[in-house]
Amino acid sequence: MIKKKSDSYVELENRKLIYKKKTINPIILFWNWGWNIYYDNPELWNYLIVGGLTTVVGVGSKFLLLKSVFDQTNGLELQLAELTAWIIAVLFAYVTNRIFVFKSHSKNIIKEFISFVSGRVVTQIIQMLIMFIFVTLLALNSDGWVLLFSIICQIMQIVLNYVISKLFIFKKGA
Repeated sequence: MIKKKSDSYVELENRKLIYKKKTINPIILFWNWGWNIYYDNPELWNYLIVGGLTTVVGVGSKFLLLKSVFDQTNGLELQLAELTAWIIAVLFAYVTNRIFVFKSHSKNIIKEFISFVSGRVVTQIIQMLIMFIFVTLLALNSDGWVLLFSIICQIMQIVLNYVISKLFIFKKGA
């Protein structure tokens, strides 16, 4: 327990800061509200946080590769940069999902890793198919349509990757 100068007491109770005296302090109220949201489903929030970091790793590594190793004006080198960045992002995602999101204790790391990568490959292929069908075949290739389908595909990938990871890869008790 921490004693404050104002004789209000702040203590950690159920992962929330609680004032013993009634307070309308907006900082404490906001803090408690945020922790309540997080602790209602910490696995999902950790997944979203790790996913955001994975996106930063993927985009950042692609940018670094294109500025240091590959030439973005060369089609083959651009695709190699894309593939390399995807591999780096998937490796990062596997490690962080295993440790921080699903807290896996599986002894069969190789099987788990292969399943994880397979799930990511499947969702990447689905995304590529969606983009091919709508943007290439149906010629919905204006900037607005490409952006819309890219956002739809990203949301689909986030949801499918979580479901695949939760149900098939990082199963509790496996």
